[in-house]
Amino acid sequence: MSTKKASSQANENARLKAIKKPSSEASSKVSSKVSSKVNMNETSPSRSKAQQSSSTKPARVINPKQSRSPKHASKTMPKAKRVKQMYDDVPMQLPVLSAAYTARAAELLATLREHYPNAHCELDHSSSHELLIATILSAQTTDVNVNKATPALFERFHTPLDYANATPEEIEPYVKSLGFFRNKARAVHEAMKAVCEQFGGEVPKTMDELLTLRGVARKTANVVLGNAFSVNVGVVVDTHVERLSGRLGLRPKDATVQQIEKYLMAQFPRDSWCDLSHLLIFHGRRACKASGNAKNKPCAEHAICKRFGECCELKRV
Repeated sequence: MSTKKASSQANENARLKAIKKPSSEASSKVSSKVSSKVNMNETSPSRSKAQQSSSTKPARVINPKQSRSPKHASKTMPKAKRVKQMYDDVPMQLPVLSAAYTARAAELLATLREHYPNAHCELDHSSSHELLIATILSAQTTDVNVNKATPALFERFHTPLDYANATPEEIEPYVKSLGFFRNKARAVHEAMKAVCEQFGGEVPKTMDELLTLRGVARKTANVVLGNAFSVNVGVVVDTHVERLSGRLGLRPKDATVQQIEKYLMAQFPRDSWCDLSHLLIFHGRRACKASGNAKNKPCAEHAICKRFGECCELKRV
């Protein structure tokens, strides 16, 4: 009996010992599971993919030209956020634009010069006072009509003093073919009288002085200064320049004439301001007309329109 009890006690002790100490195999399995959990916490599947993507994705290469290009696409130029006076002798606050716009303007200027190497003022004249008179007469009419009227006018009145000594009524018959001829005859008479009385018979050579003359606004003054005296203090903005500056993306959509001039001055070199107006006018009269060209084809067919006319409202080809 004692032997059986001893054997039974030994078996019970062995069973209890087995419960308290797991086998090495079981211990290995538990250790493996714990290790697996730790590894999963340290490197999640999402993180692993991100790391793999970042390690295999090539570095982005930025094209300097593309990074400097203005975002024209079919959008007009945005309004400038800053303005400043760029020239000591031109008291105007001009919009501050990025280098991309001035670079594009330089390309456009070169292309215009390539297509219109002989662009010039198309008002016939042989002196500064004749140019001043022709420009006054050109308001609300075409250069062609003015050039038809001025030969007889210039033949009758040779100098500013001749106009000053005449009366508006004596000038009227020579400009009757032009619109508002009475107002224009009076403007010519009073302007030439002021030239004689205030400026010694010589057409003044500054913007401020020209603006004191009857019938002279900033556009007329820019025409005279740029073409008669090679003085660039602004850009002539007529109907052609106003239209083309919009179609070629050179100014904001709703810019006024005064604002258009400032945007053009800010983008183009100062020594090109006078030529710029001639170039745009030549292109406007010969290709980029208000409703297309003479053959009723969209002016987008012209090389300049195709390359720079992102903002043109006409049908593109």
